[in-house]
Amino acid sequence: MRVIAGKARRLMLKTLEGQDTRPTTDRIKETLFNMINSDMPDCSFLDLFSGSGAIGIEAISRGAKLAVMIEQNPKAAECIRENLKSTKLEEEGIVMNCDVLTGVSRLEDKGYVFDYVFMDPPYNMEWEKKVLESLVSSSVIQAHTVIITEASLETSFDYLEDMGYSIIKEKVYKTNKHIFIEKK
Repeated sequence: MRVIAGKARRLMLKTLEGQDTRPTTDRIKETLFNMINSDMPDCSFLDLFSGSGAIGIEAISRGAKLAVMIEQNPKAAECIRENLKSTKLEEEGIVMNCDVLTGVSRLEDKGYVFDYVFMDPPYNMEWEKKVLESLVSSSVIQAHTVIITEASLETSFDYLEDMGYSIIKEKVYKTNKHIFIEKK
């Protein structure tokens, strides 16, 4: 895995061995950032279920003023810190080693507001639904915030409208999909 574009372009990123994380492939990451790249300069980016931190680091490399990466696994959180250091992006990156819902609550308490929220939870465990339920009334997102969820192809988002969200875009790949969501 590597940083695709921006000031840390081509720098390699560490990942954890084994099945504890499921890194977003470079091809999917490139497609994702091609869709949102024009909004990256000076944005604030929240990366949930961060794994190696590749998505948050890519956002910083492309101009985000801040990326907060929340990862519960202590080894993965340390991997993110190492990746921030090796890419020389630690000034713009914050790593929180806790579960996602606790992390979001702590960010609310500190007054953070994000332009983008990206989440790549474990597939088929309904974590995206739990997080979206939490975010809908959270002060970390506003009407302009775009929430991007990476999910398995079979994951249904038919509950979004009832929660107060709308799908603004969907990108389907061979093995998974990205759903772009905003508050109504």
